[in-house]
Parts: sequence; C-alpha cells; structure tokens
Amino acid sequence: MADLLLEILALAGFFALSFAAAAVGTRFTVAALGTWYAALRKPSWTPSGRAIGTVWTVLYALMAIAAWLVWREAGLAWLPLSLFVLQLVLNAAWSWLFFGRRDLKGALAEIVVLWVAILATAVSFWMVSPPAGLLLVPYLAWVAFAGNLNRVLLRMNPG
Repeated sequence: MADLLLEILALAGFFALSFAAAAVGTRFTVAALGTWYAALRKPSWTPSGRAIGTVWTVLYALMAIAAWLVWREAGLAWLPLSLFVLQLVLNAAWSWLFFGRRDLKGALAEIVVLWVAILATAVSFWMVSPPAGLLLVPYLAWVAFAGNLNRVLLRMNPG
C-alpha cells in the first residue's frame, strides 16, 4: 500500500512539475494572443489557438508520464531527470521570448536549443525505459513544427 501511495504521489509530482512549466508559458502567451500575435501575418497552415492548447495539454501529460516511468525504473536518475527539468525550463523560456518579449529571432534560436534538449531527454529516457523515450517523440515532432512556424513567422514579419 505504501508503494502504491508513493507511486501516485510521484506521478502527481511529475504532473505538477510539467504543468507548472505550462502555466509559466501560458502566462506570457495569453497576454499576447489577442493583441500582438493576432496582428502577425501567419501562414495558412497555422493551427488554431484551440488546437495548439489541446496539443500542448496532451504533450505536457505525456512528459509527466514519461518522467514518472523513468523514476519508477531508476529512481531519481540524475541525468535523465535533470535533462527533463532543463527542457521544461527551456520550454517556458521560449514562450517568454516569443510572446513576452516578442523576439521572434531570439525565440527561433532558443527553440533549436529546446529541440536538442528534448532529443537528449528522449534518448536518456529511452536508455532507462524505452516507453518513456517513445512518449517524448510527439513532443519532439511538435517542437520541430513550432520551430518551423516560428521561422516562417519571422520571415513574414521581419519588423
């Protein structure tokens, strides 16, 4: 019974950590959506705000489950879980750069670093728990898509 309680608390902790990063990013995003972001020229393939929110919700949940699987397999595995926290910080930092500072060029450079951090996290997770590594693949793909959108937005809105 104590083991089950510990597993539930750990899972809840990883969800709290993941969604704390989401909350930080959302703080900057929401403030800019109706004004600055709405005024940007965008490609026709830009997803709706609702679609973006739904995708991010699923991705943050997958991140939490992946980290929990690593914890279940290896405990407080220093390298994989440190990389996990690093990519969460970089994730929130992108929102701050893009929406908070409105720095499309800086956000583009940062999202490349974020993508590499996610890849490193996925590989380190895979080495501990292959399912945990696989759970980060959609996140890696979405950030690649977001990076491309960031690049196109920068090109379409150079000022």
